[in-house]
Amino acid sequence: MLLTARNLEKSYKDLKVLKNVSLDIKKGEFIAIIGPSGAGKSTLLHLLGILEKPDSGTITISGQELNLLNASKQANFRNKHIGFVFQSHHLLPEFSALENVSIPLRIAGIDEKTAGNEAKKILVQLGLANRLEHKPNELSGGEQQRVAIARAIIQKPEVIFADEPTGNLDSHTAQEINKIFIQLVDQYKITLIIVTHNEGLTKLAHRVLYMKDGMIVEERMKSD
Repeated sequence: MLLTARNLEKSYKDLKVLKNVSLDIKKGEFIAIIGPSGAGKSTLLHLLGILEKPDSGTITISGQELNLLNASKQANFRNKHIGFVFQSHHLLPEFSALENVSIPLRIAGIDEKTAGNEAKKILVQLGLANRLEHKPNELSGGEQQRVAIARAIIQKPEVIFADEPTGNLDSHTAQEINKIFIQLVDQYKITLIIVTHNEGLTKLAHRVLYMKDGMIVEERMKSD
């Protein structure tokens, strides 16, 4: 099992957002998490990606129990093993597409030339060969999201967490992004865990987890 979570609990002041959530996810799976606003979907995603700490419970990825690591080791683990794609892209505005995608490799100590070459390969693969030197404000919403995806996969992480990745995109662009995610799962054998309201993306998932009131209340497998 690539990822195992057991008995996760999370509260913000008096509001209990997650209630005893447990799940197992295999390598290469595409998991969609759905549910109403306030169900705890994004909070669960942030805990699994060690962006936040649970009040109780454990999270293990590739045999490493993450809550046993200090903050520095958690950050190092994230950079090497985890990729993130958010609704609002989170690209650095002063850097080009190529530079934004190179950042995880530069943080990992890879030299600028090698990091740039790797970033270029992925951007070209995602159809951005003519946008390498463009800054985020010179790119469309769909192009910005492709750059964010390229940045997320540049280190070939074991798992990518995505929070409403097509939420700000028109339906045609959203369909293109959906195809890219499926290609990633197939090509790189990356585990993909997405919080989404996009029905097209949900239909492509191997499993759909439905959350309500801080709990996973239903699980559906993809029908062949």
